[in-house]
Formats: sequence, C-alpha cells, structure tokens
Amino acid sequence: MSHHLDSPEARSDPRLNIADLYVFPGETGTVFAINVCPSLAGKEAPHGFHPQGRYEFHVDGDGDLIAELAYRITFSQVDAHGTQSVEVQSLTGAQAGDSAADGPVILTGRTASAASGEGGVRLWAGPAHDPFYLDGTVLGAVGNAFAQGTKVDLSGWNPAQAKNEPFSADEVYSLVLEVPDEQLLAVAADGRIRVWALASLATDAGGWHPVNRVGVPMIQPIFAQHDDDLAGQLNSGAPADDLERFGERIAESAAAVVAAYGTVQDPKAYGWSVAERIFPNALPYTLGTSAVFGFTDWNGRSLTDNACDVMFSLATNTAFTSGLTKDSVPHPPTDTFPYVSPVSAS
Repeated sequence: MSHHLDSPEARSDPRLNIADLYVFPGETGTVFAINVCPSLAGKEAPHGFHPQGRYEFHVDGDGDLIAELAYRITFSQVDAHGTQSVEVQSLTGAQAGDSAADGPVILTGRTASAASGEGGVRLWAGPAHDPFYLDGTVLGAVGNAFAQGTKVDLSGWNPAQAKNEPFSADEVYSLVLEVPDEQLLAVAADGRIRVWALASLATDAGGWHPVNRVGVPMIQPIFAQHDDDLAGQLNSGAPADDLERFGERIAESAAAVVAAYGTVQDPKAYGWSVAERIFPNALPYTLGTSAVFGFTDWNGRSLTDNACDVMFSLATNTAFTSGLTKDSVPHPPTDTFPYVSPVSAS
C-alpha cells in the first residue's frame, strides 16, 4: 500500500513509517515532502511525529549516490494542545551522511503552522489527508503475483468499479519542506539531484537506527508485500549498495511474473532491467522542471502522479490500470503551500 506500514518495524511504530516521498517544484523553490504515521495503523497506534526519532531528506547532487546535502527534522513531545515543536538542521559535505554530525539550525516552528527559516526555507508539518490512491483489491493481487511468480489475478474485479479503499479515509502526518533552488544548486551545479528520505530512531547506545528509507515508490508493496525479511532489509543501508544487495532477488521475482505473462523472450534479462531501473532507490529530479513520475520519465513525483500504475506496468511488462485517477482523492492537494490538504482541527 505504497509504503504504508511496509515492514515489521514500520508497523510497530507508524510514526517512523514513511508512506510516500514526493519531490516537485513549489511556489518558491523545490518541495521535499513525506507522509508518515498513516491512520491505517489503527486508533490504538501512536500518532504524530516521534519525539525520539528524526526525519531526513538526503540530496545527492553529483551522481555518486552519496548525499552532499541533508535536511534533518526533529520534533518535541506532544504538548497539552496536541502540537509539537519542530527544528530543521542543514548538513553539508561529509556531515550530510554522518548520523553523528550536527548541523546549524535553519528553522524552528510548531506543527500545524507554517514556519520560515534562514535563506527562505519554509516548512509545514501536521495532520493531513493522504493524497495516495489505489484499489486495495489490486494491491493484494499484485503482491500475490510477485510472491507466487504468476500473472496478476484480477478475475472478478471490474476497473470501472474501482474504489480508493482503504486510502480515501486515510490521514497521515505530512512533513513539507520547501527549499530555494539556490541552496540545491550549491551541491548540484547542473540542477540534477537524487533524493531519498530516511526515518531513524535513537538507540539506547546513543546512535541512530534506520527504520524506513524511501526513494522510488512502490518497491516494497510489489516485491516484498509477503516477505517481511526483504521489506526490512530494503529499509537499511544506502542507495549506492541497493543493486548489489537486492538486484538478483528483484530480478528473479520480476522474471517469474513476466515469464507467466509470456511477453518477453528473455524474462531473466527483463527482470534485471527492472532491478536496474529501480535501484539505486533514490528519486531523480531536475531543479526547476515539472515533476512527473510517469511511464517514460521519472522526474521527481507530484502529489497527484499515478505511481501505482507506472510501477505495476514496469514490473509486469504489461499495460496496467488500477482503475483510479487523482480525482478519486476526496481531499485533493493544492497548488499553494503547504500543497497537502491539512486535516481540520474541528
């Protein structure tokens, strides 16, 4: 379900579960946005942003798959009014990839309120309506196919009757950071960046344990929906190591499904083409351009892109539709900051 509750650790504390990552042009710069803590976890699950956790946007600007810039966001405990204070640090150079490093604080604020910081950076964090859309029947069928190496069985399912369930009622906690492009051009002279988001939890030993890492959408839901071990491993490590660590498993899984469809002469070769397309697990984007996560181009991801159909079609080598469009979202995103649709306090 995108990356909603995509691994055992994410399910154990959804505050550290990154459901989706988005990168797109905003009103004043480039927007990095994640959604965490989906209400799909249940009423008894903890809510908000984890006060012992931290959330990071990592930016690679020279193509070496090592971050030259990172924005680290931390939150306080929830106060009596249900809000949290928030702090943003900027880390550059070697510090960007160093979990023990500290960077200068460039913004402070509180949840559910817009805040501005140094150099024109601005942030909004708080409860919002989930812009994600997918029919749960399709999601389950895709997961079954890749677990079993078969075609996607949607017999009895009618795309004309598709429903955005269970996501239409889902609420998340959105973290929206807008950064002037001048800051990003300092590490990406040609304007091309790769982005991934990381949620980590403080350990008793004083370090940080990575819980969720997200770049390209829909990897876990397709390839690890029934494999908790792989789902957890995909959240660890660094993008530069993804293809070596996971390429063969993903290639074999995709090969089995496309072989069942019979659409290619060499399923193994196609499986590797899928693995090489999705790894490294980092979202590419060219500054100042329209974001689109589409069938022919991956350039960031807007809040309305149909990432599910794109990824399902790629993985199965078959034209795929989940029967839904952005119009199935009851509380759509907007063109103005914070772009997500906040949940009303009432």
